[in-house]
Amino acid sequence: MIRIDIKKELHGSTGKMNLDVNVEIKNGDFVALAGVSGSGKTTLLRILSGLENAEGTLKIDNELWLDKNVFLPPQKRKIGFVFQDYALFPNMNVLDNLLYVKKDKELAYYLLGITDLSQLAKRFPNSLSGGQKQRVSLCRALMNKPKLLLMDEPLSALDPHLRTKLQNEILQLHKEFKTTTIMVSHDPSEIYRLSNRVIVLNQGEIIKDGLAKDVLLKTSGSAKFSLEGELLEITKVDVIYVAIVAIGQQIVEVIISSEEASTLKIGQKVNVSTKAFAPMLRQN
Repeated sequence: MIRIDIKKELHGSTGKMNLDVNVEIKNGDFVALAGVSGSGKTTLLRILSGLENAEGTLKIDNELWLDKNVFLPPQKRKIGFVFQDYALFPNMNVLDNLLYVKKDKELAYYLLGITDLSQLAKRFPNSLSGGQKQRVSLCRALMNKPKLLLMDEPLSALDPHLRTKLQNEILQLHKEFKTTTIMVSHDPSEIYRLSNRVIVLNQGEIIKDGLAKDVLLKTSGSAKFSLEGELLEITKVDVIYVAIVAIGQQIVEVIISSEEASTLKIGQKVNVSTKAFAPMLRQN
């Protein structure tokens, strides 16, 4: 069990704010941290890892990592950290990057085998693709069989196809090593696919906490689906107004009323929802 009860003053996206998180996480859970940029997600990971200090307490099972008298340094916390920018040692080959954490060649080659990296063991990071570097980073984070695996948007720089492949590998490794995992992500499909619990932060506080479906599902009332996107353009075709909306990697057209055309603004976030076969557009 991970018990987190911490406070820290931050400078967020709208000025000063207080990170105030009091939550318990079960061993073996895969928790996704979501929320707008500047809400405190990455800072929370850094506090858990020991890269930043805070007021309060942090306890993993029966081991105290943080309180008013204790601050366990990162190297003494049994954690793995997967950074967005890989953070590999450029002067070490793939195998040596893993062995730097723990001199266990059997485990290193086992991890490289699971992630299809065995043939690249002697290659250096500058010769690897982004996806390969992220695999190495993930393997290195698991070399000491951590109690807690922390990931800060680990797949955000990858294309959708590669993201899906690595998501499957992350889930496989999470289950096999029975590691408690906390991941920061802005990708709803990634959160839904990987996590069994979603915690949403806003201005340093938890505003939602539950199953991915309950937290992420945007439909309401009798709407059959609802997708969030960005309004790119409004055009008039004869007497009909058409909104061009970017949803993820796709661009869609939605017919709107003249009143909606006059009130909607290019660049704003909108929800595209439908009842049966009649799409509707409303301001987010």
